[in-house]
Amino acid sequence: MTTSTAQSANTYTITAPGTRPEWRTRAFWKENYELVLALITLVALLTGWLGGEVTDTLPGWGVTLAALIAFGAGGYSGVLGAWEQARQGKFDIDFLMLAAALGAALIGEWTEGALLLFLFTLSGALETYAMGRTRKAIESLGKLRPETALVRRGAREEILSVDQLVVGDVVIVKPGDRLPVDGVILSGASSIDQSAITGESIPVSKRPHDQVFAGTINGGGALEVEVTKLASESTLSRIINLVAEAQEDATPTQQFIDRFSQPYTYIVIGATLLAIVLPLLFLQESFDVTLYRAMTLLVVASPCALVISTPASALSAIAAAARQGVLFKGGAYLELLGKINILAFDKTGTLTPGKPVVTNIHPLTNHTVENLLRMAASAETLSEHHIAKAVIEKAQALGLELEKPIDFKAIPGEGIMARFARPEHVETIYIGNDRLFMNQNMDLSPAIRMIGAALQRQGKTVMLVVRRSTVEDTLGADRDWEVMGYIAVADALRPEAAAMVRQLEANGIERIVMMTGDNRAAANFIASEVGIHEVHADLLPEQKLELIKELRQHGNVAMVGDGVNDAPALATANVGIAMGAGGTDVALETADVVLMSSNLAMLPFALQLSRRANRIIRQNVVFSVSVIIFLVLATILLPIFFEGFLLPLPLGVVGHEGSTLIVVANGLRLLRMRPR
Repeated sequence: MTTSTAQSANTYTITAPGTRPEWRTRAFWKENYELVLALITLVALLTGWLGGEVTDTLPGWGVTLAALIAFGAGGYSGVLGAWEQARQGKFDIDFLMLAAALGAALIGEWTEGALLLFLFTLSGALETYAMGRTRKAIESLGKLRPETALVRRGAREEILSVDQLVVGDVVIVKPGDRLPVDGVILSGASSIDQSAITGESIPVSKRPHDQVFAGTINGGGALEVEVTKLASESTLSRIINLVAEAQEDATPTQQFIDRFSQPYTYIVIGATLLAIVLPLLFLQESFDVTLYRAMTLLVVASPCALVISTPASALSAIAAAARQGVLFKGGAYLELLGKINILAFDKTGTLTPGKPVVTNIHPLTNHTVENLLRMAASAETLSEHHIAKAVIEKAQALGLELEKPIDFKAIPGEGIMARFARPEHVETIYIGNDRLFMNQNMDLSPAIRMIGAALQRQGKTVMLVVRRSTVEDTLGADRDWEVMGYIAVADALRPEAAAMVRQLEANGIERIVMMTGDNRAAANFIASEVGIHEVHADLLPEQKLELIKELRQHGNVAMVGDGVNDAPALATANVGIAMGAGGTDVALETADVVLMSSNLAMLPFALQLSRRANRIIRQNVVFSVSVIIFLVLATILLPIFFEGFLLPLPLGVVGHEGSTLIVVANGLRLLRMRPR
């Protein structure tokens, strides 16, 4: 394992698709040169050993040439890494390996030195290959965006590079094509596979005015999309940049190991020098035996497995999460999330979509659900209020045919009034709260009021629908009221929220808190539906911030919000988790972790992934340290208990490099992790 490999494990460059052939050749050599050098080393080693020591058919100069080739090829990458560090005044693992190999050659054991360099280079090649699986999983994001787009400029259509597109361009997307840009649909309707961006497994229906993202796949309908972001600023590009930056942000464990590895290298060098000097001075041991043992100590004490153990696990976990639409902004947050024991949720936009929907339709007298909803939605067609849109969307979802009123009036704080022309009369529909009907001098019976009060206790916005039919077309005429029924609207619970809370509790979250600026009744109703027992309502943003500070005194806190009005609380929590809403700028900028699909079911997955990553990191650290201790003790104590017996250098090399490959393979298991 070379230092250059260990360093590159933390940083991978995302390359654009369509790379020129010569660059591909260079990339292939860069990724596989260690394997080629390892093969050259092995051939030279076997040639010199078989021709010199086994059959004695190779002349002396041939054996020497084979040894030089083996050392040159096997030590090439190590020399590069050691020289780079030496220029900064540091010694590293590459230096330790080269010193051990040269020491073996000095005492005439050139085959064992060459074997060390072969296994060292081969180990580096295999690590590069294994870590390349993680890199390719991340690079695959960069291949999602097409290189060109069909653009309509004026009356002319032309194919342009996506980098040439400007905001306002109109892009034509044919069925089955990937969208090249972020934009808004101008015309056409289709279903879009957004799994690459949000992790959603089911295609999403899109119509004019809906937002779409680069890298997603168009379904069966042709679309015209207006570009809203440059290619370099698209959600896909930002995801790629976030994942690339996350690789450079080491976990706290890795930061500690990095700080520890440099002084540890000097300790190993010092111990090796003592292992040479002390036996020569006090034990009258032969120089060959002393140097052989010292070189073995140099090999087995090198912390290769320890250095690579954490990035192998962290990068695999970050890549696995990104493929499921969960973005960690760094290894530090991956490790921190695994230590969380308190979760605080914002309500609106998090546990609920932040969009009102019709929750109850309660017809009275002889009216049906369909008739009540059709009349209410028709009356609301000229309204711009968000509650009106919820009523209309519900009617459209049921396939009800709506009509437009001949007159419409919004009554602020009370409701609306709409008139419809009938063959022999004018029909007036009133929709609103108690205040509206009190002002219209309408007396509601206690039984009707009880129905509305029961819905209000659930934290819902309750509207009474009343019809008046009269031949007179004035508001001042005598009323003949007909109560049609109640419609209740609320910010409904996300369907996955209750199951998500149960999963979090099953995964050891000790305290789940809901905080909201909404009223107490609405907050308590949502909390009871989702299964959260600690509720804080009527909070201002600064009060949410203070609550997070108080929670941090009792443990490690993660705050889950929509990334819009929860920024102070998200920043104060140990880990801030934002609902991505398809990659909104605010969510991507604010939080440490982003759920791109705004799917709360991904939260238990992220928690499980981070905890498993922490377990594997601990396993790797304990295993690599244990192997080092065992091999060091074997190197020192075996000659004491078994006089004259030295731990064979090849065995030390196999133990050292084998442990390195084991921790890498253990970390790569995280790539296979999927939501349960």
